[in-house]
Amino acid sequence: MSSTESFVADRPFTVGTTLPGTRGRTGVISTPHGQIRTPAFIPVGTKATVKTVLPESVADLGAQAVLANAYHLYLQPGPEIIDQAGGLGKFMNWHGPTYTDSGGFQVMSLGAGFKKVIAMEVGNPDDTLTANGRERLSRVDDDGVTFKSHLDGSAHRFTPEVSMRIQHQLGADIIFAFDELTTLMNTRAYQENSLERTRLWAIRCLAEHNRLSAERAHRPQQALWGVVQGAQYEDLRRKASRDLVALSEADRAAGGKGFGGYGIGGALEKHNLGTIVGWVNDELPEDAPKHLLGISEPDDIFTAIENGVDTFDCVSPTRVARNGAIYSLDGRYNITNAKYRNDFRPLDPEVENYTSQYSRAYIHHLFKAKEGLAATLATLHNVSFIVQLVDRARQAIEDGNYVEYRDEFLRRYYASKKD
Repeated sequence: MSSTESFVADRPFTVGTTLPGTRGRTGVISTPHGQIRTPAFIPVGTKATVKTVLPESVADLGAQAVLANAYHLYLQPGPEIIDQAGGLGKFMNWHGPTYTDSGGFQVMSLGAGFKKVIAMEVGNPDDTLTANGRERLSRVDDDGVTFKSHLDGSAHRFTPEVSMRIQHQLGADIIFAFDELTTLMNTRAYQENSLERTRLWAIRCLAEHNRLSAERAHRPQQALWGVVQGAQYEDLRRKASRDLVALSEADRAAGGKGFGGYGIGGALEKHNLGTIVGWVNDELPEDAPKHLLGISEPDDIFTAIENGVDTFDCVSPTRVARNGAIYSLDGRYNITNAKYRNDFRPLDPEVENYTSQYSRAYIHHLFKAKEGLAATLATLHNVSFIVQLVDRARQAIEDGNYVEYRDEFLRRYYASKKD
C-alpha cells in the first residue's frame, strides 16, 4: 500500500483553520484521486460531463472535483460500461476526485415532479401532491423505489443495495447512501416515517458498501457518506444526524468502514438554511466532512460555509449559463439583452478566466445566432466565478479577513437588481 493510500484510509479529512464565532473552517479531504481543499464548490457533471464544456477546461478553471448522477448514468450508458472503462474518472477523462449521488433525489423529483430548489415554500401539507398535476413516475415502499425511466418509460427498481452496486461500478471516490428526499409539502407523519425508512436504508447501504469494498479490493477504495434528512423540523434533523453517527460508530466497531462523511439533503426554506445546517452540525462529528446537496447562490454559499459545510454542488451555474444568465461581481445579468450588442468588455472585467478574451458583444451574438459556443463560454465563466468565490472565501478564512471579504462581496453583488 502506498503512503497516499494509507493516508486516505487513516485520515480522510483534516481540519485546518477555524472561523472564529462560527462553525466554519478550512480543511482537506483526501481521496485516492487527489485532495480537495475545503470549502470547495463541486461542479455537477450529471451524465459524466459538465454540460457543453471539456473536462480539461473545468479542471483548468480550478475545480477540484466533479459530481455525477447515479440515476442518469444507470440508465445511460449503464454502470457496467463505466466499470469496464475503469471508473467515472477514466471514462470522462477527469483526473481528480469524483462524487456520485445515490439516485435518492429522483425519488422526489420523479415521484412528485418538484424541482430541487432551496426556497421551496411550505404550504398546506399534502402527501399526494404533484407539481402541476404531473404523473407520479415513482413509488416508494420500505424496501426501495420502483420508477419509470424518463427516457423510454421502462420500469426499474432501486433499493439501497442496487444504489450501492451502481455507485461502486461507477467508481467515484465519494458516494452517498440511498435516501428518500421528501418535500416541504409532506405531512409531519410522512416525514417521520420517511426518516425511519432512510435510517433503515442507511444500515443496508453500510452492509452492502462493506461487502462490495472487500469484493472489489482491486479498485480504489470509496468513501460512503450518510445523508441527513428531516426537512424543516429541528427534532427530525437532529435525530437523523445522531442516528447516522450511531450507525457509523457501530459499523466501525464491527469491523466495517462506517461513514466517511455526511451529506445534508432535503428541500430547504432559504431563510432557514443556516439554522438547519447548524442543527445538523451540532450533532455530527467535527472531524467529519459535510456536503450540502444543491446550493450555489452567493448568499447561500456564505451561510453554508459559516455553518460548517465543507463542500457543496449545484447545477444552477451551468443551467442558467445555457440561457444567457451571467454571474458578475455586480450581480447576475442576461447577456442576451440588447444593450450588450455593442459592449466590448469581458463578461466581468474584474474576474479573470478563459472567457476574459471574449467580449460581451461576441457572446451576445453567439446566443442570438444560436451557436453552441455561446453556452460553452457562458458555462466556463459561471463555473469559474463560483469556484473562485469559494476559493477566495477559503483563503479569507486562512488569512483572517473572511468577514470583510463576505460583506464586501455580498454588498456589491446584491447592490442592485440586474436585468
